[in-house]
Amino acid sequence: MLCIAGSAILSFGLYNIHALSGVTEGGILGMTLLLNHWLHLSPAVSGFLMNAACYILGWRMLGRSFVYYSIVAGGGFSLFYAVFEQFPPIWPQLADMPLTAALVGAVFVGVGCGLCVRAGGAPGGDDALAMVVSKAVGCDIRWAYLASDLIVLALSLSYLDFKRIALSLLTVLLSGQIIGLLQKNGLARITRRREMSREGRE
Repeated sequence: MLCIAGSAILSFGLYNIHALSGVTEGGILGMTLLLNHWLHLSPAVSGFLMNAACYILGWRMLGRSFVYYSIVAGGGFSLFYAVFEQFPPIWPQLADMPLTAALVGAVFVGVGCGLCVRAGGAPGGDDALAMVVSKAVGCDIRWAYLASDLIVLALSLSYLDFKRIALSLLTVLLSGQIIGLLQKNGLARITRRREMSREGRE
């Protein structure tokens, strides 16, 4: 249920807010745009390959349940996005308010992805990569998100103006913090339940 709710919130935010703001993304989405600009490589191809690689890494390091939850999250995202596309954007005026769109969009992305990650799945390759890096390095998932986003945004300066990059950085910083907070609270509850269960058995 967390994955389904998260994918619905994420797709709603991307369609009704991010798609109107003209703000780019970090991670895999930003990299597909970069490769398309400089190498004329279709995002459909590059995105599929990079997402597949991240999911394979996630499966190897995070286990079989990760794949199941990711299928629910990714499938739910595609389904909900297709539904939202049947209707006009709710706030078309956000196209003229990029700063507001960046802030509000970050909340939808952060909460949507955060719920999916908290459940143990990843709606996109970016999320899978952040979960893998977080586990492999032992760092907070917020820093894993930030590192990948900063690298892509820095490279994107080669073809985008500083204002759009600054707004994108604001978006990824805020959404990454929200995702990290949701995941951290979820892990804390799981840990407490395991400790209570262990004490009960003893």
